[in-house]
Amino acid sequence: MKSYYLTDAGRVRNHNEDSVIIVKNDEDSYLMAIADGMGGHSAGEVASSIAISYLGKHFKECFRNMTKIDAVNWIRDAVDEVNTLIFQHERTHPESKGMGTTLVMAILTKDFLLFGNVGDSSGFVMKDKKLHKVTYDHTLVNLLVSAGELTREEASVHPKKNVLMKALGAAALVDVDIFDCDMDIDEILLCSDGLTGMLEREHIEKVLLGEGTIEDKVVKLINKANNRGGTDNISVAYLVRSEEGEVE
Repeated sequence: MKSYYLTDAGRVRNHNEDSVIIVKNDEDSYLMAIADGMGGHSAGEVASSIAISYLGKHFKECFRNMTKIDAVNWIRDAVDEVNTLIFQHERTHPESKGMGTTLVMAILTKDFLLFGNVGDSSGFVMKDKKLHKVTYDHTLVNLLVSAGELTREEASVHPKKNVLMKALGAAALVDVDIFDCDMDIDEILLCSDGLTGMLEREHIEKVLLGEGTIEDKVVKLINKANNRGGTDNISVAYLVRSEEGEVE
């Protein structure tokens, strides 16, 4: 496996509220995660940092000998704990009022691949040279598209396209979406909406299928998003498997 991640403030905002991690445990299982914080300086940054710090530490210490069902429960329990930590932090720190974060994560073991998602950060897989979105955005416009009240084209320019229906820390309880993904994939990509808001899926796919190292491709994606405006923080976590699914 080869992996790389990078986060960038973008061209408009003067601080970065995203946090990213890729970590491998002693069983050669991988956790990838991106949290896109909200609530302004010293609030969104704190929320996303709480999420990623807890998940990384908890994964390395506790994620062992897991069946797929065990891993699903681990994701649910870990997200519940992160949500509680952020919710309690806001209640005891008035300066952090309104803080919260999205979260997208992927766990890859030798036996299964699971995604977890709350909010509008995205998880993709590359299979047969085609980029497929795995996760579902918890946004108002996506809800309206699903209900048939908006088209995808209308949603892309809707004035409330960034309104979230779910986020960690927004309420005492949260439901995480969990996706059981086919193991027959070549690559995993996680990103914040700072990337997907600037680049269409086909543009992301073209970069990933192009020439260059894994690091080159991540940097190129961020540069392209910035060249198109960079209106938000941009974070990318990218993992490439070998043909045999072993370490490259």
